[in-house]
Amino acid sequence: MVLYRERLWAAPWLYISTALVIPASIIVFAPISMVAGIITAILLYAGCVGMLIASSPVIRVTDSELFAGRASIPLALVGEPTGYGADAAALERGQRLDARAWLLIRGWVKPVVKVPILDPQDPAPYWLLSTRSPDRLVRALDEGRLAAANSAS
Repeated sequence: MVLYRERLWAAPWLYISTALVIPASIIVFAPISMVAGIITAILLYAGCVGMLIASSPVIRVTDSELFAGRASIPLALVGEPTGYGADAAALERGQRLDARAWLLIRGWVKPVVKVPILDPQDPAPYWLLSTRSPDRLVRALDEGRLAAANSAS
């Protein structure tokens, strides 16, 4: 059962700024052929948008596992998560960041959730995840941890 799911879509300004490939392509190809310039511009912009969409990771919490992008970990190996917003999130991504931490952060998503890893074999002391809903993610992780603990006993 999925308790939480969030895709970290790129910020709108990224889609707008990548639109600059349109006039750039037209300027390059206009001396050759205006039609070729317009077709190239459309294809390049579609490719940029496709890459932004394809590279948007998903954070998902089930009743037994946490999935963050391509990584996953059983909730039995996860400690009590903590959500951070605004200035505290900036500190967690910067001055307080442990170099060994596993990161799934995006610059356009300010809030983060810090998820301690209890596995002694894991070199990462915690996962730091960008999220637009830190309270909901923390709640889902707590609910999943409780369900995992109840099923283990």
